[in-house]
Amino acid sequence: MAIEAGTLIDRHFRQSASVKLEAATICRDAILRAAAVTTASFRQGGKVLLCGNGGSAADSQHLAAEFTSLLRQEFSRPGLPAIALHTDTSYLTARSNDFGFEGAYSRLVECLGRPEDVLIGISTSGNSANIVAALLAARERKITTIGLTGASGGRVAAWCDVLIAVPSTSTQHIQETHITIGHVICQLVEMELFKGAQHPP
Repeated sequence: MAIEAGTLIDRHFRQSASVKLEAATICRDAILRAAAVTTASFRQGGKVLLCGNGGSAADSQHLAAEFTSLLRQEFSRPGLPAIALHTDTSYLTARSNDFGFEGAYSRLVECLGRPEDVLIGISTSGNSANIVAALLAARERKITTIGLTGASGGRVAAWCDVLIAVPSTSTQHIQETHITIGHVICQLVEMELFKGAQHPP
């Protein structure tokens, strides 16, 4: 059993690392574009809205915290406005109970979104109906849209100004790569907005 468990650990880490390294090449240009439009949004006084389901909701909340607090403790900077749309549970449960979950995020985009903002929709399958609806609502309001998906891009792809499609069909490895991509975007934004940042090699 110990050998089998050890093999599983080794295989998972190797596969996860392989997906990340492939994404670093395949998704490089999209990551740079995502960082550029996010930087432009902050410079215009905009904010970042994030949405996802399950693990992708957790990633949304994680990345919102990196923007609003700090990515790295060794570099002090002003907070950057970002909101994970699922965190108001009273709204989310009320709206979903009364009208269904599909439109819960799009309603918040309608209420909170402005043309200078960015919406980041995270869906490993690319087919989450509520993420597609949120992206559509954002596009209708001239809000720049970024999609984080798996290999196919799914339905999300049609509504994204920038699509970052991780080259994998494994939900676990896609999510592991999404959070890495989010950290990179945040660091790139910091580098551009705050020129004095000292970033590790």
